[in-house]
Amino acid sequence: MTTLGILLVLVLLLVVFGLLFRLQILTSIFSGSSTREVGVSNRVNAIMCIIFLVVGGAAFAWSFVDNYDKMNPPIASVHGHATERMFWTTMIILGIVFTLTQVLLFVYSYKYQHKEGRRAFFFPHNNKIEVIWTLIPAVVMAGLVFAGWKEWTRITGPAPKDAIVLEVMGKQFNWLVRYPGRDQKLGLVNYRLIDATNEFGFDLSDQNGIDDFVAPEIHVPKGHPVLLKIRSRDVLHAVYMPHFRVQMYAVPGMPTKFWFTPTKTTDEMRAQTGNPKFNYELACNQICGRGHFAMKLNIVVDDPDDYVAWFAAQKSFSEQNPDVLASFKQKSNKLVEKEDAAPAAAAVVPAAKASL
Repeated sequence: MTTLGILLVLVLLLVVFGLLFRLQILTSIFSGSSTREVGVSNRVNAIMCIIFLVVGGAAFAWSFVDNYDKMNPPIASVHGHATERMFWTTMIILGIVFTLTQVLLFVYSYKYQHKEGRRAFFFPHNNKIEVIWTLIPAVVMAGLVFAGWKEWTRITGPAPKDAIVLEVMGKQFNWLVRYPGRDQKLGLVNYRLIDATNEFGFDLSDQNGIDDFVAPEIHVPKGHPVLLKIRSRDVLHAVYMPHFRVQMYAVPGMPTKFWFTPTKTTDEMRAQTGNPKFNYELACNQICGRGHFAMKLNIVVDDPDDYVAWFAAQKSFSEQNPDVLASFKQKSNKLVEKEDAAPAAAAVVPAAKASL
C-alpha cells in the first residue's frame, strides 16, 4: 500500500506541474508576450536525421551481407527453388519501396526543417496521385499473392501415389517419428493408449499397425517424393526444415501434411558445404515452452539403395515391445469370448421359457 501511495502522489505531482506549465503558456499568449523561439536543437535534429539515414543504412547493408549465408542455406529439394524465387522477388520489391520511403522520410525532414519566413503549401487532395498510389500497390500485391497461392497449392496438394509416407508428431519437448511397415499403411493410433512405452498411442488391434515402427531420426531417399503427416500431442509446434524449404505447423487436434522431394544426400551436402559434421535438421520454430531449444531432430537423406537397406533393418514397434502386443491380444481374446458367449446366453432364454 505504501508503494502504491507513493506512485499516486508522483502521478498527481506530474499532473499539477503539467497544468501549471499549460497555465503559464496561456497567460503569455493572452498578455501578448509569447514568442516562438526555435533554438539550435532544430538544426541539430535535422542533421541527425541525415546521419541516422547514412549510418543506419550502412549498418543494415553490412548486417544483410554478413548474414546472407545464414539466411540462405543451400537448397536440397525440388520445390525449394520455386519458393526461393518467390521469396526474393517479394524481398526485392519490398526492399525498393522500403529504401525509397526511408530516404524520402529523412531527406525531407532535413530539407524542410523549420526556417523563419517559410510556410508550408496547403495541398489537401489530388485524385491522380490517389489513383496512382492505390492501383500500383494493389496490382503488385495481387501478383505476389496469386504467385504465392499457386505455388502453395502445388506444394500442399496431393502427394504422388508412390511417395514415401511417414508421420511426425511434436510434443514437449521432442519429435516422434513413425513409419509404416512393409504394407506401406500407417495403422491407427489412439491418444488414450499413450504411456511411457507407447508414446505414439499405437492401437495394435489394427492389423495395419502391427508392422509400423518408430525411428530416432528421419531417413528419406534422394530423388523420391516424401509425404510428411504432421500432428501435435500437446501445444502448437512447427515442422521447419530449412534446407528443404519446408515449413508447416503441427496443430493439436488438426492433422496437417507437407510433401517434398529431396535432391541431395547428406554426404553430398557435406561435400558441398565442406563440413564433415553437417546434418539436415528438423527444428521447431514456434516458442512451445521452456524446453523449446531441445526440439530438433536429425534428417538423413540416403541414396535409394541405402534407404532400402536401412528400412529393411528396422524392427516394428510390436517386435520391440512384445508385452504391449500381448496385452492387446489378451484384450482381443476376452472380447471374442464375450461375443461367443452372447449367442449362447440368448439361446438359453427361449429354452427356459419353454420349460415353464
